[in-house]
Amino acid sequence: MTTGTDLPGFADPVLDAQSAFRAVLAALSCPGSIHDAGAGLTPPASLAPATAAVLLALVDGETSLAIAPTLQPAAGWIAFHCGPEIATTTLAGFVLAEALPNLAALDTGSDEVPERAATVILQVAALGSGASYTLAGPGLQHPTKFAVNGLPVDFAARWTANRALYPRGIDLILCAGGRLAALPRSVTVGEG
Repeated sequence: MTTGTDLPGFADPVLDAQSAFRAVLAALSCPGSIHDAGAGLTPPASLAPATAAVLLALVDGETSLAIAPTLQPAAGWIAFHCGPEIATTTLAGFVLAEALPNLAALDTGSDEVPERAATVILQVAALGSGASYTLAGPGLQHPTKFAVNGLPVDFAARWTANRALYPRGIDLILCAGGRLAALPRSVTVGEG
């Protein structure tokens, strides 16, 4: 049985990590926009290429990561290529999941250091199709539609509670296949 450490990371660690990092920044800067990431990656079967690219770009030996049980088969690959401190969900700087965790149970930062809040890296079934949401706020000139398949039915209400904590709160990076999108804590999410 393989631990995944035999599977490579980025072919060009510097340029590929920069490309993935730019995709994440672009997604956070324009909530709901969809970007390509992870082209050419062959991560463990439980990880989508975009998810692997986000991990390789953002997670390292100076960060902490909680891994959902369904994604534990990739833990060896993540440890080998990223080397994060493995933490409990409530204490982690990054949370890797396939189902949206209880956002209220995560580290939301403080008014003095809101940037210390957790970032959830969530694998979803699809971006650009599925349940439709209306996004508004910084980075968006006008309210915009965003569709995603894989969020809970009460997502808009859960996100409203998270948004109410601003400048504290959780940031969300959504990954599906080789694509990613992001919802920063500053964005307002409504149904439909």
